[in-house]
Amino acid sequence: MRMILIVLLGLTLVGVVAVLLIGVVAMGRGGDFNRKYGNLLMRARVGLQALALLLLAALYFSPPS
Repeated sequence: MRMILIVLLGLTLVGVVAVLLIGVVAMGRGGDFNRKYGNLLMRARVGLQALALLLLAALYFSPPS
């Protein structure tokens, strides 16, 4: 169980970094893409960060294997 949580946490953190980088690049370039997807990318990042915190809490409270 702990290994599954660790893998899911790692994938979630990679997703957070990917969405963050896409958002920063889009904000830096500006234009239509940023206007259309900037807010959506920010909400996706916040959601992924919340999921990462939930997985971290589940990992903390899961019994050692």
